[in-house]
Amino acid sequence: MPRDAIWTVPNILTIVRILLTPLFVVAYVGENFNLAWMLFLVAGLTDAFDGFLARVWDQRTQLGAVLDPLADKALLVTSFICLAAKGWIPFWFAVLVVSRDLIIVGGLAVLNFLGVDVKNRIRPIWISKFNTAVQIVLVVAVMIHRTFALDYGYLLGTLVAITAVSTSLSGIAYVRRGFELFSEQAEG
Repeated sequence: MPRDAIWTVPNILTIVRILLTPLFVVAYVGENFNLAWMLFLVAGLTDAFDGFLARVWDQRTQLGAVLDPLADKALLVTSFICLAAKGWIPFWFAVLVVSRDLIIVGGLAVLNFLGVDVKNRIRPIWISKFNTAVQIVLVVAVMIHRTFALDYGYLLGTLVAITAVSTSLSGIAYVRRGFELFSEQAEG
């Protein structure tokens, strides 16, 4: 498959995830929480499938490499802001998640401005993939908990703690990699 193909199944799934984000917000703000968590769950599943299919069917594209993390950030940042606005997750936690993503995106923009080939020099790392997965699980768990008034006991608190740690660790790892690339660029 040509590397510059646009209409691949993985890219279409990623575009669907981007389009589901505003629908999630509309459902959430309209307090149609059943629809909201189902839309979020479908969007989360597209995240799992698009990467898997891109690898299995050898349909990795430059567009997909840009759109996939953008779709993740849009969906998750929006979700955490919505959940914090309702008081369903701690405000500090939403600030942590959003700040991490802003720092990473800002750092990539600075590195790109300085001439660093970020798309070929920075790859997703395992802690970041784990972080995305636990963020998706947490949002679905909170939405289901609030929609059906389920008592999870300590599960939600534990998920928040795990997600806060993975968010921090992945943010630190990317910032560290960014400084390494900055140092290499300054020396070169």
